[in-house]
Amino acid sequence: MTQHRVERDSLGEVRVPAKAWYGAQTQRAVENFPVSGLKPWPAFVWSMAVIKRCAAEVNRELGLLDAKMADAIIAAADEVIAGQLDAEFVVDPFQAGAGTSHNMNVNEVIANRANALPGFDLGEDQGPVDANDHVNMAQSTNDTIPTAIRLGVLWRLDELLTTLGRCAAAFREQATATDDVVKSGRTHLQDAVPIRLGQEFGAYASAIERNCEKIRLAAEGLRRVGIGGTANGSGLNAHPAYHVRMVATLSQYTGLILYESDDLFESMQSMQDACFFSGALRATAQDFTRIANDIRLLSSGPTTGLAEITCPPVQPGSSIMPGKVNPVLAEMLNMAMYHVMGNDLTVTLASQAGQLELNVMMPVIAHNLNEMIHVMNGSVNAFTEKCVRGLIINRETAEGWLARNPVLVTALNPLIGYQKGAEVAKKALAEGRGIREVVVELGYLSEEEADAALDAAAMTRGGIRN
Repeated sequence: MTQHRVERDSLGEVRVPAKAWYGAQTQRAVENFPVSGLKPWPAFVWSMAVIKRCAAEVNRELGLLDAKMADAIIAAADEVIAGQLDAEFVVDPFQAGAGTSHNMNVNEVIANRANALPGFDLGEDQGPVDANDHVNMAQSTNDTIPTAIRLGVLWRLDELLTTLGRCAAAFREQATATDDVVKSGRTHLQDAVPIRLGQEFGAYASAIERNCEKIRLAAEGLRRVGIGGTANGSGLNAHPAYHVRMVATLSQYTGLILYESDDLFESMQSMQDACFFSGALRATAQDFTRIANDIRLLSSGPTTGLAEITCPPVQPGSSIMPGKVNPVLAEMLNMAMYHVMGNDLTVTLASQAGQLELNVMMPVIAHNLNEMIHVMNGSVNAFTEKCVRGLIINRETAEGWLARNPVLVTALNPLIGYQKGAEVAKKALAEGRGIREVVVELGYLSEEEADAALDAAAMTRGGIRN
């Protein structure tokens, strides 16, 4: 049994693996771009197959595509959408500009499957459905790829927002559980006025929630799709009603809210919507990095650091130091978020690299956007479930640091003034004594006045001490 079959494209003959559902142009891409060994993200394959399916339906309704051909294309596309042919999508993300190779990979797989379903043999000239003439009808790489980028991101948007929402909710739960833990605040990594641990955790929850709002806002631009612009935005070779019908059909099939483009040329030229969305993910990543760093600081020790919290011990921390346990989930989150921020830089550079009627860097934009979502989903889920929900609160340590904090004197400013407060703080720090003891000794306050003014829990609620 032969291992290959021979197919032909406009450049000549190509040897294709005998059982592959793709064809000549895909094989050329495999041979031309053995770059990373990476494959297209499932969301990118899904979104392209959805476009092919809906295009067959619209072209059939417009009387441009034979009904039997359209039905066969739809059936084949459904297999791709269901993930049954994932192994057939083999083009490296680093490929020919614009994504022609990926587009043809999808076209060829769907065409060959569409021909095989009624019984035609696999291979060249073995069925009526053609990858270019029928599966790609009224389309170009130049309008399908940017549309696929948008659909793929929107397809995973709810999943991402759910992931982030769970992390915010976990911090919110911790905030409620620790709202009575009064501890030393820190600014510039130095002692500051008191704060409740619940206030720290609540701020993390709010930060994540605000990032979700920004991601939702950024995603709105992706709902405006330019399918139907074909090669350069003019809509050449597409029916005049194709764009409007495609947007409606895509929206109905996917359940996504989509809008028609008010300028198909702009939709072809500019990747600003993808870049804006990437920026929202980058902003979220930098906030998660900050939060992860705080968790690492607060759990440092356990005997020579802050140790106000302890991260769940999920694995040994050292191959040489017995008993060592590290904040590995926070460390993992840092690395993942650095990766996301690096992906954003790639998207930014690629988005500005378009010339005239087309941005040819779309394949790497698609790959990085999908990777950002995937990595953020996985890393935040793990951090939430294996770290945030299981944080151990070291109340005595937190309250012990607060008791030694000379900056408690700040609450006395309205009563004794800044200069006397500084005198009290310096004396207390130099002699290793408490603020209350020193301020009473110096005669600036009575014991009763000092007790009322130095109520640390009350300080965390703001206002003027008197």
